[in-house]
Parts: sequence; structure tokens; C-alpha cells
Amino acid sequence: MKNFKNDENKLILQEIYDFNFRQLELSIREIGYGDQSINKKMKDYINLFHSMVSEIHFWDELSKSDKIKKISLFLSEFKNIDDLTQYFDDFNLKLSKKTLNSYLKSVSNL
Repeated sequence: MKNFKNDENKLILQEIYDFNFRQLELSIREIGYGDQSINKKMKDYINLFHSMVSEIHFWDELSKSDKIKKISLFLSEFKNIDDLTQYFDDFNLKLSKKTLNSYLKSVSNL
């Protein structure tokens, strides 16, 4: 989201954000949680998402060891943190080379 954050993309990024959390809520409902549980779960997921975004906001400026520490905060049991760090670096580079619209063309309308 950070790579494409500008006034031109503001509306579509908000729609993507809303769509993702709406789908998450629907999935929780399908599992069978009640309304009170869903509200608590959604609050937990939204807080987790924003804490992750906050931790990786300056990803490009972090050293490799700092990146590993950031990912380890959320995936302490994950065994291939180095590979995941490299994946995110490569993915971030690919994102920087295209526009948001080029990624959305192959996705159905929200």
C-alpha cells in the first residue's frame, strides 16, 4: 500500500483495504463465531495489521538484520526468515516498477 499511496490512488486503496477486512469478517462468520466474538476478532486482526504496517513502514531503510527482527516479531516460529526477507525485498522492488492500475487490471472489480 505504501508504494502506491498518493492522492490519485487514495480511493482505490481504501476500497482494497475495506474489501480485505470485509472478506476476513465473512470468513470468521463462516467459521461460526457469534457477533461479539467477531467484533473482538476483527479488532485483534485490524490492530495486528496496523502494527505490522507500522513496523515495516521504513523497510527500504532497514538493514537485513533489522528486517529479520521485524519479521520475527510476527512470525517467531517461522524457520525461513531469511528467505522471507529476500522475498519481501524482491516483491517490493517489483512493486516499485509498476503502477497500481497495472496490478489491478488482472483482478476482478471489487
